[in-house]
Amino acid sequence: MTKTFIHRLLRPLAAVFVGAITTFSFAPYSIWSLAILSPALLLLLIHNRSPKSALWIGYAWGLGQFTTGISWVYVSIDGFGGMPLAANLFLMALLVGYLAVYSGLFTWSLNKFFPANSLSRYFLAAPALWLISDWLRGWVMTGFPWLWLGYSQIDSPLGSFAPIGGVELVTLAIIISASALAYTVINKAWSVSIIPAIVFSAGFGIRNIDWVTPNLDKTTSVVLIQGNVAQDSKWLPSHRWPTMMKYTDLSRENWGADIIIWPEAAIPAFEVEIPSFLRNLDSAAKMNNSSIITGVLNQSEDKKYYNSILSLGVNPYGEYSYDPNERYHKHHLLPFGEFVPFEDILRPLAPLFNLPMSSFSRGDFVQPNIVANGRHLAPALCYEIIFNEQVRRNVTDETDFILTLSNDAWFGRSIGPLQHMEIAQMRALELGKPLIRSTNNGVTAVTDHKGKIIKQIPQFETAVLKAELVSTDGQTPYHVVGTWPLYIWALLSLVVGWLVRRQKD
Repeated sequence: MTKTFIHRLLRPLAAVFVGAITTFSFAPYSIWSLAILSPALLLLLIHNRSPKSALWIGYAWGLGQFTTGISWVYVSIDGFGGMPLAANLFLMALLVGYLAVYSGLFTWSLNKFFPANSLSRYFLAAPALWLISDWLRGWVMTGFPWLWLGYSQIDSPLGSFAPIGGVELVTLAIIISASALAYTVINKAWSVSIIPAIVFSAGFGIRNIDWVTPNLDKTTSVVLIQGNVAQDSKWLPSHRWPTMMKYTDLSRENWGADIIIWPEAAIPAFEVEIPSFLRNLDSAAKMNNSSIITGVLNQSEDKKYYNSILSLGVNPYGEYSYDPNERYHKHHLLPFGEFVPFEDILRPLAPLFNLPMSSFSRGDFVQPNIVANGRHLAPALCYEIIFNEQVRRNVTDETDFILTLSNDAWFGRSIGPLQHMEIAQMRALELGKPLIRSTNNGVTAVTDHKGKIIKQIPQFETAVLKAELVSTDGQTPYHVVGTWPLYIWALLSLVVGWLVRRQKD
């Protein structure tokens, strides 16, 4: 009995390791081939397994992926949650355990409804079910689409599919390639192994297509200020004015730029509290024919709080006045960081559920671009950049750049900020727009319209990034149609795969 029990554990234990290696496919390691190898091995592990067994193997794979891949969340919980070690570990286990449900759902549904060792299982059902399980993880309970496998391919030939169908199409290319490898090994059908080569060749070919055109007559000089303000002291009253003057002084030295950009919540005060400071900053920027964009916290007349972006200086809004309606307000809020689900129950339980600034309201899903010095910027505050459909909907024909402000100081020297930057790069590649990412302590960088980092400053330093960005004309196919054709394909694939199974039965 003991031997049988151990034997049953072997595949789930192997799946934990196989899931964990996906972390090395993402930044900062960027061994992108592992994103193909890992799901291929997962498909081998669930071959000829019952749906229940496949469920536990898939769940174990997810445990491995998320325990290693989002270990940076623990840095925040441990550093700012105010709870003992046991409670921190318990909360982290709950999060990882929840996220692993989706890979378990994938393996269970594949072996439940498409158990036959057939081409339709590997090339219709598996890719379609993977996409659907990813979509569910990115939507249920406000969504957490972190570690979608497609993000790992920003530097691989498969990344070339992003302007056509977004990161989901890149993920589809990964799973088709992984399925081909698994099918080849199981059936010794060596001719099928050519499929990944065809997929990669297509990626190489598509890479040479210019979906958008750089407008060399529309160049913008930008300056990004990285304040490197310690998170644990940022909101202390004694640090308010030193922090604000730090950003002001660094901006004063760079008035020659068209646009100066401060990070998320760079001003450690509510906008309504500092009208004189902002009025003076606005006047100084106008005098120097420059603009300043900054993150700031807002309070509306009905006492709702917002995480916002404000444009000062040369812009179409006129002289500075306190008007929350002319701000960008963050829509996709971070659970527990900016809002607490079931707050009446959870807030009394522990300091983690009662962190400062954890009662924000949402802005609209689609909002006007921020305008600064004649340039239109589609904003995404911190966590929002991981939601590709929201960013796509906010990019218009007039948009020059994608703008994302962030403060990853919560996550210390972990891999989280580097993964966050990689996701931001994918947004630039998908939409054919240069991207500006201004942060408190890194990663502060700018990319071209293909998602390649053209300038970056070191993390954990007070530094200034100066760059010239070129706007683009035109739209990528993904920007025009989004991903709905991909999900229609997924549903049709499941229908066809089911019909094929019924005929064989």
